[in-house]
Amino acid sequence: MSISQAIQALQLMPSFMRHVVAWRRIPARPGTYAPFPAELDRRLCDVLVSRGIRRLYTHQAAALSAVEQGQHVVITTSTASGKTLCYNLPVLSRLLRDPESTALYLFPTKALAYDQRAELESLLAALELPTHWVATYDGDTPRQQRPVIRRSARLVLSNPDMLHLGILPSHTRWDRFFEHLRYVVLDELHVYRGVFGSHMANVLRRLRRICHFYGSAPQFIGTSATIANPSEFAARLIEAPMTLVDRDGSPRGEKHFIIYNPPLVDAELGIRRSPILEAQRIARYLLEHGLQTIVFTRSRLTTEVLLTYLRDGARRLGLRQEQVRGYRGGYLPSQRRENERGLREGQVRAVIATNALELGIDIGQLSAAVLTGYPGTIASVRQQAGRAGRRHDQSLAVLIAGGSVLDQYIAAHPEFLFDRDPEQALIHPDNLTILADHLRCAAFELPFRQGEPFGALEDVTPILEYLAEEGSVYPGPDTWYWIGQTYPAEGLSLRTASPDRFVIMVRDESGDPAMPIGEMDRFSVPTLLHEGAIYLHEGQSYLVEHLDWEQGQAWVRPMDVDYYTEASATESVHVRDTYAQADQGRARRAYGEVTITSRATRYRRVRRYTHETLGWGEIDLPEQEMETTAFWLSFPEELLDDLREKGQWVGDPLNYGPDWERQRRRARERDGFRCVRCGAPESPGRQHDVHHIRPLRAFILEARQRGEDIAEARRKANRLENLITLCPRCHRQVERVERMRTGLGGLAYVLSHVAAVHLMCDPRDLGAIAEERSPNTGLPTITLYDKVPGGVGFAERLYAIIPTLLRDSQDVITRCGCAAGCPACVGPILDDAPLANPKELTLALIEASLSHISPGGP
Repeated sequence: MSISQAIQALQLMPSFMRHVVAWRRIPARPGTYAPFPAELDRRLCDVLVSRGIRRLYTHQAAALSAVEQGQHVVITTSTASGKTLCYNLPVLSRLLRDPESTALYLFPTKALAYDQRAELESLLAALELPTHWVATYDGDTPRQQRPVIRRSARLVLSNPDMLHLGILPSHTRWDRFFEHLRYVVLDELHVYRGVFGSHMANVLRRLRRICHFYGSAPQFIGTSATIANPSEFAARLIEAPMTLVDRDGSPRGEKHFIIYNPPLVDAELGIRRSPILEAQRIARYLLEHGLQTIVFTRSRLTTEVLLTYLRDGARRLGLRQEQVRGYRGGYLPSQRRENERGLREGQVRAVIATNALELGIDIGQLSAAVLTGYPGTIASVRQQAGRAGRRHDQSLAVLIAGGSVLDQYIAAHPEFLFDRDPEQALIHPDNLTILADHLRCAAFELPFRQGEPFGALEDVTPILEYLAEEGSVYPGPDTWYWIGQTYPAEGLSLRTASPDRFVIMVRDESGDPAMPIGEMDRFSVPTLLHEGAIYLHEGQSYLVEHLDWEQGQAWVRPMDVDYYTEASATESVHVRDTYAQADQGRARRAYGEVTITSRATRYRRVRRYTHETLGWGEIDLPEQEMETTAFWLSFPEELLDDLREKGQWVGDPLNYGPDWERQRRRARERDGFRCVRCGAPESPGRQHDVHHIRPLRAFILEARQRGEDIAEARRKANRLENLITLCPRCHRQVERVERMRTGLGGLAYVLSHVAAVHLMCDPRDLGAIAEERSPNTGLPTITLYDKVPGGVGFAERLYAIIPTLLRDSQDVITRCGCAAGCPACVGPILDDAPLANPKELTLALIEASLSHISPGGP
């Protein structure tokens, strides 16, 4: 069946169409062309003609012309629009004219560099030039080849990490290369956002400083997905004006874009069918109709679970297991290359991937893309949807909404996705922690002259003085010299909170030597690679048998099981410094520097398909700390007194009464010292919790309303029949619902999701903590924090726009049709009746926070 017939069949399928909330047909667009510019070397023109390219797209010609005029250029056109030629042509043309010139290509991933190297080698061969002119230089480059590359390569393909760790600190070995460096290409520029982008901006400061030392001043050429501020963002990254090329001249085939909202399982609670199961059903339909399909997921775990499901379905369609593949970070390079080749050649019929395949790796011409949940940004949606369909072919993209506030907001407002400009990319290169780390690296690379700027920063003397105090640099009469005993770049990660990586080793029962099958950053290990975890890789389940925390190794064994594992973690916040604070209506707002402490505690075994809990296990690993920035909103006592009188506040810490400890012990004895929910026994040194089935607050509230004795209310609440024993994890789940019932957790929930829209970030970049009595403020407090070390300015922005966020949160809650709370507004509420309507409690907090503020707001 053709793609057109498959689309028509979907339109005739009532079970599918009743859940389609938007179906947008994006019409085909013809290409616009320009002749080869006169500046382009004729030998390159001949090669292009031999490949059937007799003219350029207008954006390619515009980019080439701007580069030839000596301008820094950033190109933002659609996926598969030929952006690669925008930099390959001027670079190769210059290399042909100037026998000594060199160029540096930087890609955010090794896979992109590998993909581009093959294309460049093909072009060099067609030009009858030495293919050793082009070389990749990254962590996988054999050491014996590195000296040859430094001596003879003219076009080096690398990544930010290798530039930071292996090239800049050893620049004296690259003197020839830097002396003649004419171009620096930054591919997939939009990736350099947040902390990674803030690091990248400082790496480029170091690069330009070294180029200046060798007498070169390279031009920068960047390519990017469509973002709202491409020239401003690129200029911030390289600290120089950029010429924008954004008029796309490439042709585009017709695309059908569908937003699909899974059916409601429980309308009153707002619970919908899992988007994972819907993705499996839709992808199987597409496979059944012969359409090569890519399915995007939002996590590694979801990728592997969905891969398992889809392979089961594919077998029933007569497809071989190897025709359905996974693709995510942690796979070995050889596995990723094999999967990419299989997609290009059509042997792989479906791939389930994280956003690792969102970037411009060549995977051929797919027919359909299925997005399992909103990926967090409009730019990502367009990138992922753009992986299906090429210049002339019809294609299909299906976005399956999840149950979150943001997903449901998009389902209710499709124009947000189709008609709104994409997000702004934000970086904060002058973050003091990041900046100081890179000044250490820069001082190691070259001494600092007195008064020497660092990029756009004209005076970094205070930071150099700090580094002198710690013993890293020595202040001479007019120069700062590195005297530290360490290699500073080695201890500085550009991408993760921890520079450490865990290697995943598989044990072979045959006695063969252990082989690595993947890797993982240390911060993720406690929740994904703990002992007892099921590690999913290419659809195969592996049991984690041993974790060597010090050596950074995890030992796994293949195991055929019908379940996977999910870990839970506790987290707390400590305020280190308050940057600003002010009244927010009758509440208080502030932002500053915090430490977030996280510890994985337990995990559960979940049966595939049914998702029932099979059992629990303990996790005993060190806690992880992250320093970042946060915004917090606190509610003073005088405000709470007014809410209490109106019955709109039920979140006070409780006095359980004098008989509580005795009743607590009796309940644990009655339940056999086991969790009544999951059956987990008590751990040595940690008693289980005891929970009130009907909340103690309900008894106290009822007694107050009737004018009865509060002590008697506590005694009734503490009767054994109202008490159950729960393990810490189950208790946290129940208490999370209780916090939502108070309105505090409900407001934290909706604020964190609405904030992601206004910050134009992935919702997973923000963490939310609701505390009934914060140790930092002494008050009920909601904290929203940057989920990246050091922060990227989200907290300051939240502090400025909180009135707008509160109004939009108010709108989300009032528009939602659920009875008392659901995943699309204040969060899920269990089926037992809450003390008061959580939506009303949350709205009361919002109204108090907006009082005395005009509708226009600050």
